[in-house]
Amino acid sequence: MRERIKHMLVKEFIEVFRDPRMKILIFVVPLLQLIVFSYAANTDVRHVAAAVYDLDNSVASRELVGRFVKSGYFDVVEYISSGARERELLDRGKVLVVLRLDKGFEGDILAGHSAPFQMIIDGTDSNTAGIVLGYSNTIVHQFSQSVLAERNAHLPGDVRQPGEVTLQTRTWFNENLESRTFFVPGVIALMITLLTLLLTSMAVVREKEIGTMEQIMVTPIRPVEFILGKTVPFALISFVDLALVAVAGVFWFDIPVRGSLVLLVFSMSVYLLSTLSIGLLISTVSQTQQQAMMSTFFFFMPAVLLSGFMFPIANMPVVVQWLTYLNPMRYAMVILWGIFLKGVGINILWTQIAALAVIGAATLVLASKRFRKTLA
Repeated sequence: MRERIKHMLVKEFIEVFRDPRMKILIFVVPLLQLIVFSYAANTDVRHVAAAVYDLDNSVASRELVGRFVKSGYFDVVEYISSGARERELLDRGKVLVVLRLDKGFEGDILAGHSAPFQMIIDGTDSNTAGIVLGYSNTIVHQFSQSVLAERNAHLPGDVRQPGEVTLQTRTWFNENLESRTFFVPGVIALMITLLTLLLTSMAVVREKEIGTMEQIMVTPIRPVEFILGKTVPFALISFVDLALVAVAGVFWFDIPVRGSLVLLVFSMSVYLLSTLSIGLLISTVSQTQQQAMMSTFFFFMPAVLLSGFMFPIANMPVVVQWLTYLNPMRYAMVILWGIFLKGVGINILWTQIAALAVIGAATLVLASKRFRKTLA
């Protein structure tokens, strides 16, 4: 049995590395995709184009506008003097935000009244608009606090206004709230999933297409040996790719690894068991390599959407949330974020790893049974 599996492994490695383009596909493309996707998948908002419609033109209004500029999030591209221009800039998409301060802004502040400040946002991209709104709320809140502090400083001690509750926030695991820190571990899971699915889904169907399946069937090799021979080489290649993209993520994008590397390797081994098994199952039900490739993407795209990488699972309908429990990528995302960013251990992640083991074992058994039918 050992000799037959050994010959099978040698055959698979020779087939994989015979074509120079496969070496590029396996070792270069994942690195390039990691770099491109990690730069592209960035929800941080910087240098928001803003217009200022300052009808008050006072010290207070200019100070508030100055705080927006100094924050680094906003670039004032134009000071406008009419409402028509305000509409035109937003319609043409030249600015995302208009900061409007009506007459009497400073007077209201000096009189101790509430001073209205209007901000008009292009809400076409709701996600960006929400982030910009969050930045703006922080800036306006800090401005209000400084105005209140200055006013209290000029009041006699016995008539000063009572103190107020102040919120102090502290962010864990991603202290600067950089989206890249969140996305890079997820992109690693995407790259490894796509590569393993593509490699293994082509494995059996390639034998069918080139006509070598009949030759294998007349050999004494058993189905389990055939499955192992098809799986082990791609598992080893996937580990090399995992190491490559993980090192690139750590040293290129400065992503921390706060957890155990041993746990990372172990948990990814279980994850690779599930993706390789799914790829083999696709390979056994496909008749041509085109069918296998189409089936791979038919599985891959929903798996990404239901993984929590792009959209929070908690926001999905309940039925869809239940479906995500069948998706191995859901558990891989939790494991990667947990080990890279949170530094959690097996006591937290064991449920994710156990779920991956169940999915991987069940799919491997299904693929083996399907392969026996193929031989029959």
